[in-house]
Amino acid sequence: MLSSKNKVFIRGLFAAGATAAAVFSTPAHAALPIESWTAASGAKVMFMRAEALPMLDVRVDFPAGSRADPLGKEGLASATGDMIGRGAEGLSENQIADGFADTGAQFSGGASTDSAGVQLRTLTSEPEFSKAINLMKTVLQKPVFNGDILAREMSRSVAGLKESLTKPDTLADRAFATALYPNHPYGTHTTEASLNAITLSDVQQFYKTRYLGNKAVVSMVGNITRAQAEALANELTAGLPKGELEGNPLGGTDFQELQAAMKGQTIQIDHPAAQSHVLMGLPAMRRGAPDYFDLLVANHILGGGGFVSRLMDEIREKRGLAYSTYSYFMPAGDAGPFQAGVQTKKESTAEAVGIMRKTILEFIEKGPTQAELNAAKQNLIGGFPLRIDSNGKLLGNISMMGLHNMPLNYLDNWTAEIEKVTVQSAREAFARRVNADKLVTVVVGGKVE
Repeated sequence: MLSSKNKVFIRGLFAAGATAAAVFSTPAHAALPIESWTAASGAKVMFMRAEALPMLDVRVDFPAGSRADPLGKEGLASATGDMIGRGAEGLSENQIADGFADTGAQFSGGASTDSAGVQLRTLTSEPEFSKAINLMKTVLQKPVFNGDILAREMSRSVAGLKESLTKPDTLADRAFATALYPNHPYGTHTTEASLNAITLSDVQQFYKTRYLGNKAVVSMVGNITRAQAEALANELTAGLPKGELEGNPLGGTDFQELQAAMKGQTIQIDHPAAQSHVLMGLPAMRRGAPDYFDLLVANHILGGGGFVSRLMDEIREKRGLAYSTYSYFMPAGDAGPFQAGVQTKKESTAEAVGIMRKTILEFIEKGPTQAELNAAKQNLIGGFPLRIDSNGKLLGNISMMGLHNMPLNYLDNWTAEIEKVTVQSAREAFARRVNADKLVTVVVGGKVE
């Protein structure tokens, strides 16, 4: 459903001392010194200086995710993202790969549901840094989309799709997305026909209209100065296409509207697998929702806390119906899903589904206990350093913040926001977002009444 075909890459920055105009700047004076400004190209820049390692992680994101796929050509965003780096002005696919490898850099590109982009990790020593940055710039700004390579990659995608459609988890994911998001991009899927319909001109046009320098978000974490970061952001985006997009290209639809468009139902799909795959949920939360932290704590108690969660206790510990079970909220540009899941023996399907639904409905009605809340908050706060313990994780966080216009102090305030959650606020937030009458249940393999 909320598909994700993301690739991570490493690439270098270019020489210190280069200067570039910044239209406006907003430093965040906080424990995590994130700075943001608008580059001369119009790109939004997110920067965190990290001097511990002689490296730089940088990514450039665009409003070019699968939600922008034209009807009948689902897969175009992923195809375009995958083609970035497979040819550029004066460079073949192999020359690009060798160029990054020769500098010790890693580069990749790809698309997720709401956005697409490229990422690089590189050493900040010279000449590796300048070489990697210059290569990234060429690949991003002067791609050459080769018809033979596109045909090869589309053939691989079709073969991969055919294989995945034999798997129960894929069938469950696709049926779940379709039921939650009718007539919405989050509910569409690639098909053999849609992949075969994608042409070279489609890829070229998608790049020209979606990989826009003035709509880009450039995120950087590493051992460079602010001046270098300013110059690098302009260098990477100045030569990109420019244009405008209608509305908010990353979304904006809230959960009430999406829930109104779908219906609660149970969908059963036959499959010969030994285990049933079960999903249950509904559209629930946009990125930046004001009750995000209430929902995060509430779900940690219900199904996000591993062995200490209610679902795990009821389904695994008390009854031995599954090795594992879970639930989570996945915020997105539009309201991403609340999703609970379990795999169980076919003969246990009805019982596992019944227990999962009963546990969720009881949580909607009564919410957590004070003891559960205290334990969940302690666990989340204690685990927070693991969310930001590498440059790569920091890059992912500040990229998300830039794409969805999150406040610069979001990470600084994270633990304080968790502390604010109360039994009442957690219960009310969960009951507000998770409507029992709208829950969709997908069962692949076994049977339920």
